[in-house]
Amino acid sequence: MFDALVSFRRRLAAGETLIGSGVTLADPLVSEALADSVDYLWIDLEHMALSPESLRAHLLAARSKSTPALVRVAGGGSAAVKPVLDAGAHGIVVPQVCSVDEVRQLVSDCRYPPVGTRGMGAHIPTNYGRSGGPPYVERANANILACVMIETAEALEAIDGIVAVPGLDVLIIGPWDLSGALGVLGDVEHPRVVAAMEKVVAKARGAGLFVGSGMPVDPEFACAQASRGVQMLQIGGDCGYLVRCAEQISSTVRAGLES
Repeated sequence: MFDALVSFRRRLAAGETLIGSGVTLADPLVSEALADSVDYLWIDLEHMALSPESLRAHLLAARSKSTPALVRVAGGGSAAVKPVLDAGAHGIVVPQVCSVDEVRQLVSDCRYPPVGTRGMGAHIPTNYGRSGGPPYVERANANILACVMIETAEALEAIDGIVAVPGLDVLIIGPWDLSGALGVLGDVEHPRVVAAMEKVVAKARGAGLFVGSGMPVDPEFACAQASRGVQMLQIGGDCGYLVRCAEQISSTVRAGLES
């Protein structure tokens, strides 16, 4: 399961800007349909209560398309992280982190001993035990992406300690929640928010980390984030695409009928 992830890491290391789609709907055909149009999938368990069966089906669809799938869990901690990794996720995204200790916990949960505390029992990633053992552990420890979202005032204050945590791979900016934390909810182009995002990018790049950003279906904002140095652009997702396309088509047809 690591070939797609190894390629993904190489592309990021080469400086490519990669586009991802959020996944919130339960049907795994959503992931299969989107996979050929994006560089990675972002399966959201923070705002959508997908069942374990739906999650596994989405991850299976992603693997069938050789598309990396990151899963945003509802919160940190071993109970939230380990089952998702064992289901075959290529990476974990923890939202709303506030402290260095939370980041250390994520890294530990994502890595097997001696570098972490992840327990053995991953049926799907080991092909149901056929490819387990030391080679699997080595590849898993080297490739699984440990990602945290920077979207709180506390995380901004602790940014120097966060980027120094060994084993952390990606900082992901949450612009809307970050704007709320800075007292200007929704104004993601406010000077305070822009300065904070640029600070996150600079700190991540300075520490050799990749940097991403969430956002709605907004190509202009995506390009603005890329110009700031963001490499991983999670540009909305399934439901947003559905609504935006429906609105555009309906508006175009109605305008044509009225002309």
